[in-house]
Amino acid sequence: MVHVARRKAAAPPVLPGYTYIRPLGSGGFADVYLFEQDMPRRVVAVKVLVDDAVNPEVIRTFNAEADISARLSAHASIVTIHQASISADGRPYFVMEYCPDTMSARYKKGPLSIAEVLDTGVRIAGALETAHRSGVLHRDIKPSNILISSLGNPVLADFGVAAALDPLDEHEDVIAMSVPWSAPEVLEQRVTGSVASEVWSLGATLYTLLAGHSPFESPDREKNRRDVLTARVVRAKYTPLGRPDATPRLEGILARAMSKDPSARQESMHAFAEELRWAQYESGLSPTALEVAATEWAAAAAPVDFAASAPRGPVISTVNKDSRRATRAAQAYAARRADDDDVLPARAAPSWRAALVGGLIGAGVLGVVGVVLLFALGVL
Repeated sequence: MVHVARRKAAAPPVLPGYTYIRPLGSGGFADVYLFEQDMPRRVVAVKVLVDDAVNPEVIRTFNAEADISARLSAHASIVTIHQASISADGRPYFVMEYCPDTMSARYKKGPLSIAEVLDTGVRIAGALETAHRSGVLHRDIKPSNILISSLGNPVLADFGVAAALDPLDEHEDVIAMSVPWSAPEVLEQRVTGSVASEVWSLGATLYTLLAGHSPFESPDREKNRRDVLTARVVRAKYTPLGRPDATPRLEGILARAMSKDPSARQESMHAFAEELRWAQYESGLSPTALEVAATEWAAAAAPVDFAASAPRGPVISTVNKDSRRATRAAQAYAARRADDDDVLPARAAPSWRAALVGGLIGAGVLGVVGVVLLFALGVL
């Protein structure tokens, strides 16, 4: 099970071309800082692995997250990654777009509007459908992982515990749990993740944004201990939102998404998004465009290597001056110079006769120009 502990952020790394501004947050294995990039000039978020967490397993996860984010960030509702590398002190990091707000911070101020939540649901469902078509499960869908971009749009972030849709290791024992947004079958450790469990998590997330609290949460904090809350999630008894502006269609969509039986849920994120779009239409709202990557695009890229644990750093090209590669390059350069010499032979130094003829021609031209000017002025 993945457990994220609270801790103080480590010192920020020194990154060429970036100026440190302030910390943004910290998790179990990484810290996030706000930096200003010098060229091009912009503020960015930099996620850096903590020093004592750099081990093969964490590096494997970090590499996979960077690769997944880079591949999927072409989608408008997935956070954009700009660069991934290794800092001077040996800590892997990647640079991504800075998003100033999160859905988690917003719903804690009060329930969000039906219009905003439905729009968010369609956008994030499209992002997850794109990930699924690329063979990737997010496995940690919750309000804090839906960021708000600088343009005010929701974007999905944090693929740190993502996994292959068809894992090679059938005995994978890493289970991502974010109670109460994890499906019952995940909490019972019957599966590590599936399309059906992702549908549950998105449904539970949208419910949270509409209700102003997480599903199955009790007003009595004593009844929200992890074990008690987990038991309520596993029973999966849906409680209606009770909002006067929540239509029966919307309640039915969320109830179906959070069905205890995975086979009773929407069969895909695409189907989930289409149901949300119908709820928008029924509520008199303009349906949000459903953006999903084409299957051809998803099939064109090589699968993300979740097993790769070797650290990767900046790409630096070096060639030994005595190597065969350097010799071949020198020979090719010499051959090109020889070809150029054949096409454009070297010029001989001009003789004194050529210089004299050139001078006389030049003087004659100047004389003719002078006569023309005198005629023009009426002197001649």
